[in-house]
Amino acid sequence: MAASSSRLVRVVGRSLFSGLCNYPDGLIRSTHEMTFYHLLQQQRTFIQMRTNLKVVDNSGAKRVMCIQALKGKKGARLGDTIVCSVKEAQPGGKVKKGDVHYGVVVRAAMPRGRCDGSEVKFDDNAVVLINKHGEPIGTRVFGPVPHELRKKKHVKILSLAEHIA
Repeated sequence: MAASSSRLVRVVGRSLFSGLCNYPDGLIRSTHEMTFYHLLQQQRTFIQMRTNLKVVDNSGAKRVMCIQALKGKKGARLGDTIVCSVKEAQPGGKVKKGDVHYGVVVRAAMPRGRCDGSEVKFDDNAVVLINKHGEPIGTRVFGPVPHELRKKKHVKILSLAEHIA
């Protein structure tokens, strides 16, 4: 009985004194509610091993899985090159299911800061398949592509894209 009441006092004490926070909607929430609120928000992370990505070119692949990010310990970000395995492919395409290819991340759900202070963030993770020389396998790129690819020397992908964000 004493242990449960001290736990109750500790939680109440934390929520009354140190756990108050103002939120944009004008409500004040306790520490317990804050942790629950943050758990409900979707966490955006790097593209790492076993991440499924959408393919946005006409190479024949529909979905790939990241095997390895070629730069960085944590994973790949916007414009980075990855090694990926084709998980779903269209019949009669240039690539087949099970093939291993290089890919450039053209859309990432993780926010990336720009020089002017704004952030670019997409709803999905998408990749364009490239060959060993860095040239795209497909001849078209669907959807928006960020202009940060110019700094990463992927100008050919930018020229094939239908919309540059």
